[in-house]
Amino acid sequence: MSKPVRPEPVERAENANIARHLALMAAAHPTRAALKIPRGRTRAGDIDYLSLSFAELDAEVSAWKARLAAAGIARGDRTLLLVRQGLPLIASAFALFRLGAVPVVIDPGMGLKNFLACVARSRPTALVGIPFAQILSRLFRPSFRTVRTRVTASGSLTARRSSESEIVNLKSEIVNSSPAELAAVLFTSGSTGAPKGVCYEHGMFDAQVRLIRETYAIEPGEIDLPLLPIFALFNPALGMTTIVPEIDPRRPAEVDPVKIVQAIRQENVTNSFGSPTLWRKIGDHCVAEKITLPSLRRVLCAGAPVPAALWKSSSAFLTHGQLHSPYGATEALPVASVSSREIDPTTTRGACVGRPIAGIDVRIIAVIDGPVAALADTRELPRGEIGEMIVRGPVVTQSYDALPAATAAAKISDASVAPRSAAQPSALDAPLGRTGAVWHRMGDCGYLDADGRLWFVGRKVERVETQQSTLHTEPCEQVFRCHPRVTRCALVGLGERGRQRPALIVEAVVKDSAAARVFARELRVLALAHAHTTPVKLFYFHPKFPVDVRHNAKIHRLTLAQWAATAKGYESDPKK
Repeated sequence: MSKPVRPEPVERAENANIARHLALMAAAHPTRAALKIPRGRTRAGDIDYLSLSFAELDAEVSAWKARLAAAGIARGDRTLLLVRQGLPLIASAFALFRLGAVPVVIDPGMGLKNFLACVARSRPTALVGIPFAQILSRLFRPSFRTVRTRVTASGSLTARRSSESEIVNLKSEIVNSSPAELAAVLFTSGSTGAPKGVCYEHGMFDAQVRLIRETYAIEPGEIDLPLLPIFALFNPALGMTTIVPEIDPRRPAEVDPVKIVQAIRQENVTNSFGSPTLWRKIGDHCVAEKITLPSLRRVLCAGAPVPAALWKSSSAFLTHGQLHSPYGATEALPVASVSSREIDPTTTRGACVGRPIAGIDVRIIAVIDGPVAALADTRELPRGEIGEMIVRGPVVTQSYDALPAATAAAKISDASVAPRSAAQPSALDAPLGRTGAVWHRMGDCGYLDADGRLWFVGRKVERVETQQSTLHTEPCEQVFRCHPRVTRCALVGLGERGRQRPALIVEAVVKDSAAARVFARELRVLALAHAHTTPVKLFYFHPKFPVDVRHNAKIHRLTLAQWAATAKGYESDPKK
């Protein structure tokens, strides 16, 4: 009997390039609306939108690709994208993906000094940007010294082409990209340190699309209002129509909830992503005006823990949907998710971020402040014990761009899994449960409860270590947010770690010292009602917290701690 002949391995021919999803949607649903851009009001007061179908958006991307290629941008070129949200962002990013170029996306709201440092470190060879960005690149030449090609992006190239034949003629090829090929460099917000460029591979984007679609049961044909512009890039792959919101991404906290509500109701929006700060503002408006949003199936709220008040009020305006809070980071998203049906808004045990997403491994290890070379050097903690969160899975990025020390500090090698090289398949080829050889340290502390749910208790660098105990921000701040005058507050530690004195800073305006002392006494009464907040006796009042620009939700607690070192505090202890 002859031995069976083993077939020769066949190299996968499937293209992992994330841009392929738009072409597939254009072929399957050419006339379905892909993008709607607000351009004013009709006489009746409705929002007037410029609407592009998937076929028209596909043609728009093809035109952008032709223009960028003609300017000299080619495969592998790092291209700094400084364009407006909506059509310019989606079209230029997908055009670069089609070329095999690498978009570099930096949040301009991080401040000029940080922004210029990020530009210099990312070494872009091309710049696609609005006229102001072009001027900026000339004024600060040292940071832009590697840029050889500049393309001005002032608006649409082909919007509303009148001829179907013109659209067909603009079809363009998509570079064949492997799953492990670098797709983009996306920068973190820098809320607890210097912003860092995160290296995204095409396979990681593909895994993100699958996980988001399956976790939230998103169906093609849904309508999305993304309050964070970069999340609009997922919509062509998810088959959703993008409604560009009337919001200034540089100043998201100034959003007019009336305009957002009008867009949701007029366009029957089914999905929206935004920070807790934005959705609390929108939700408060809906509750005050007795407005409901029946078309919304889900609101994805992330960027910071969702406050109890928003969890409570969401059912009043989301009459046919739910509030969800996906947990993750620029380096790994999504990791876990929780919905309003699962939340106990009265808890002071931290923020429940739900169960890990299918295919994502989460472990809690004993806190280590320095780099960890290998998983064998860590100690996994039992359920219920607070430690440092680490995660592994197909959406977990492998490295930071040009920051080997930061990569070493944030990644842990797992010798039990063979390391993946560029020639090996990635998330696109593997089943969703396949994990990589690298664990990412989330920079967060938390624990897994007896039911396998993940709880967030605060950023690792923001924990307060006294001589007696360790205090974490979220469980402590939850206690004080119960006070009717407290919307935002921040636990900080004064002094050297291990001997720190805990203090609470409340975002509030107090008229004089007498009022501040009364307020502090009320807060101290709350502190004494819980064992983990009993050590907090010192209180400060700050008129406006420093927060991240991207979400307007992440409090810069380390900056507040520096401020408190020289500010006037109020100590209160009713027991004396």
